[in-house]
This record gives sequence, structure tokens and C-alpha cells, in this order.
Amino acid sequence: MDTDKILLDHGSGGKIAHRLIARTLLPAFDNPILDRLDDGAVLEMGGSRLAFSTDTFVVDPIFFPGGDIGELAVNGTVNDIAMCGASPLYLSAGLIIEEGFPMSDLEKILQSMGNAARKAGVSVVTGDTKVVPKGAADRIFINTSGVGLIPDGVAISGANARPGDQVILSGTMADHGITILTQREGMRFDADVRSDTAPLSRLTGTLVDRFGSAVHVLRDPTRGGVGTTLNEIAESSGAGIRIYEEKLPVRDAVAGICELLGFDPLYVANEGKMLIIVRPDVADAVLETVRADEYGRAACCIGEVISDHPGRVFMQTRIGGTRIVDMLAGQQLPRIC
Repeated sequence: MDTDKILLDHGSGGKIAHRLIARTLLPAFDNPILDRLDDGAVLEMGGSRLAFSTDTFVVDPIFFPGGDIGELAVNGTVNDIAMCGASPLYLSAGLIIEEGFPMSDLEKILQSMGNAARKAGVSVVTGDTKVVPKGAADRIFINTSGVGLIPDGVAISGANARPGDQVILSGTMADHGITILTQREGMRFDADVRSDTAPLSRLTGTLVDRFGSAVHVLRDPTRGGVGTTLNEIAESSGAGIRIYEEKLPVRDAVAGICELLGFDPLYVANEGKMLIIVRPDVADAVLETVRADEYGRAACCIGEVISDHPGRVFMQTRIGGTRIVDMLAGQQLPRIC
């Protein structure tokens, strides 16, 4: 879909968002670091390698079961740095606040950010605050940027997936996106549905320390969900990916809500899960390590990288058929982060 105006779909993380990046953003900035399109940039500086990432959070509602916009902003950037194989160190925080925003809510959000930073082992060391007239923003938007140090010998990228590699998902899908949707629309269910926002840097650090170069890809499937993220990896690596429907982990409550509302959990956002693509000889040990972490209890192997169908993702269904898992076309859930 071509358009002369920006649409909400352009922020979905799906096909339309990727087209905007490829046709507009990449040509404007044109450099090999950006062209990799990983979760963060890998920079060579003074004999060290740094991971650098930035993200802006506009979630609605700003408070939700399992977290708030402040915690989400810290964890989101911490995780993007961690997906480069780095140990996150420092963050910046930029606030855009609408005139009339309650001071008590701001204090609550800042406290949440501080708690999240301490839990992740990072420091917020610089920032900026802007106040805009009432109606010029929606309450509060937060930008976080961060840097981390990549250990020697670690090279993690979506381009590194190789045929035979195993695809591990660290937990259940769609918890965050469904929580935001139900809260925003005022839906009430008996089941406890909560965001999965969490810092994954400790777990990624353990994986890098124990398995080193056997870990080929780390990605957190946020906007666009697991389905879109797997397509990004397949496109970057030039390999195919096959997953198994019966192995995809989804909480019963979340699966029920998705079925009721017509959403596919594969394309619903996550904020505390990651895809881990590793050499087959270490896959069992990696899975055991992930399950031992508090944020990986429900981890499972959901598929493998294949040489067939390069750049595409396929799913073997429960009934034995095969279907294409394409990239999300537009927005399934707006403003989930």
C-alpha cells in the first residue's frame, strides 16, 4: 500500500512499517551499521564494541496490569541492547509531558523507571524534559536510549541464522498486547491477564557467557509479534524457518481472548520474551538454562532454521498441514508500546 500520508499502520512493525523504513529512512541515513536492522547498533570504539539503541514509548493506557509506561520504557531499551549480546550499562530518558498531567502520576512513573533500572542493573545518567500545550500530546511520551558493552567473541545478529539452528521462544506469546487491548477498551475477564514486561539482560548475559558463539540470534518479538520477527530474521539471514503450531506457548486466557476477538497470537506484541536461535548441538542445554531463569519458565523449542524456502517462514499445523507465516500486513493493535 502506497500513500502520501503517514498512517497508524506505519507504526505497526509490519509490512507497511518495513516499507517506510526501506524506502524513506534507510536512504536518508545510508550506512552499513543501520542497514543491518537489528534491535540495536553495534559500534567499534577504542578497541571495544558497544551496543546502542533508542526507543520511544507512547502506550495507551499508561498504567496497566503488570507495569506502566515508565517500566516499559526502561525494560524495552534494556532488552534491545541485550539482544545484541551486550551487557546494558547506561540509559537516557526523554519526557514529553502534556500540560495538566497530574504530578502524582509523573512521580509514580519516575519511581517505576528507577525501580526498573535498578532491577536491570543500569543507570539513567542523562535526559530531557519538554512540556507541550494541552492537546498537543496524549499525557506523556517517553524516549529511552541506552548503551552496553559487548563481550569479545560475541557476534549476534538476525543475519546469523543458519540451517539446522533451533528456534527457542522464552515464554508465552501475546501477554502484553492482549493486556493493553483489554485495558484500553475496558474489557473485563475473569482470568488474570497481565503484561509480561521484564528485563532480559541477565538471561542473555548468562547465555552469552555459557554458550558464546553458539548463540546466533537474539530478538525480542515486540511490535508485530513472533510471526513478524521470525520473518525479519528469515529475510536478514536468507534462510527459511519452520515452526510448529502445537509447540507455540500461549496462556489459556490469552488464547481464549484472541479467539474471541479474532487476533492471531503470533502477531500480538510481547515485552518480556525473546527468540533465541542457536546451534543444534547446544539447543537442549540452552533450553534448560532459559527455563532455570524466572523469565523463562515456559520456554520451549518452537522450530528450526531450514535451507528450503529462503527468506520465508512456514508453520506446520496441528492437523499436519503447512501454511505460510507472513509478516503482519498492517496494525493489529495500535499503541502497545
